[in-house]
Amino acid sequence: MNSTKKGEPLMKKFLLSAAAVVAFAAPALAADLPPRPYTKAPPYTPPQAVYNWTGFYIGGHLGGAFGGGLGGNDGRFLGGVQGGADYQFANNWVLGLEAEYSWLASANSSLAFPGGSIVNSDDRGLGSVTGRLGYTWGPALLYAKGGYAFRDSKLGITDAAGVPQAFATTGNRDNGYTVGAGLEYMFAPNWSAKVEYQYYNFGKTTFATGSPPDVVGASFRNDEHAVKAGVNYRFGWGGPAASRY
Repeated sequence: MNSTKKGEPLMKKFLLSAAAVVAFAAPALAADLPPRPYTKAPPYTPPQAVYNWTGFYIGGHLGGAFGGGLGGNDGRFLGGVQGGADYQFANNWVLGLEAEYSWLASANSSLAFPGGSIVNSDDRGLGSVTGRLGYTWGPALLYAKGGYAFRDSKLGITDAAGVPQAFATTGNRDNGYTVGAGLEYMFAPNWSAKVEYQYYNFGKTTFATGSPPDVVGASFRNDEHAVKAGVNYRFGWGGPAASRY
């Protein structure tokens, strides 16, 4: 029992000495360690805007039309709607399909003939179903379009007193083709604005036998030029939505 008690003070002295050595050696060991490497944080780069033209869209447009038909080149106001779908491929190319209809204002025109006959034309609307191919860089899309065109029109002949006259024509004046080009720009997520030119060709109308004698053989072409500005709402499909942030 006495030997155990005598050994306890020696053990305490040993432990205290070891702790003191560790305490004094730690700073020296730390001083010998190499400095911690400093890495500068990379500069902040805002996220890039993502523009994807793949998806469906609907919209509206306003503009003007002038043609070479019975009414000459008189300008007329137009307004309408459009809808379609686009598919972006090979990074920068866009292939699409679009249907469009425009209502025409002040579309009545007439032409008087020497024998007293008056030809009246009323063009009330223009429509088209077209394919389009474009090239995009970011928010801008430059495109060309072309396809089937149709119109809502009415043709008639009256005599000098305003009495309707029977007539016959050759040519299909309400069905034809259209070509055009335009520029579209995404100005906000899901929204784009466009400007475009479109040419409509409906062939030539010729008055045939069965019409009043003074108009038989008379003909006029049926074409229209239209300049439009419009806005589309794009639903997005198959890719990230357009974002400017």
